[in-house]
Amino acid sequence: MITKTGSAKWQGGLKDGKGEVSTQSGALSSQPYGFATRFEDKAGTNPEELIGAAHAACFSMALSKALEDAGVTDVSIETTSAISLDKEGDGFSVKTAALTSTVSGTGDRAAIESAAEGAKTNCPISKLLNADVTLDLTVA
Repeated sequence: MITKTGSAKWQGGLKDGKGEVSTQSGALSSQPYGFATRFEDKAGTNPEELIGAAHAACFSMALSKALEDAGVTDVSIETTSAISLDKEGDGFSVKTAALTSTVSGTGDRAAIESAAEGAKTNCPISKLLNADVTLDLTVA
């Protein structure tokens, strides 16, 4: 089993408070986040952006493995994951995660498309999300 950690600190109320998020590796260290970075597009990060980055990275790695297994070579993958925070009752919920990926490689197009669908469903972050995960795939 592999365990990685992320941490957050928060001070103050929801709208006037401020926080910092860090990762075990130090890739993020005391990165600011808060109400304005989440709901008002101010500078800093937010949970949905971080989940999107993790999802895009996880999908790309899973797809790389699947393409390798399918005999596709010279692979290049560029992926984004748009995580949508939707109003639900008195709170909010993540309902969708929209992957957009451009893949190039030497191999069968059908194999690339099949590998991408499998990665969408089977990457660990897709499995973690209790959301509708979609994929818009471009094979270049």
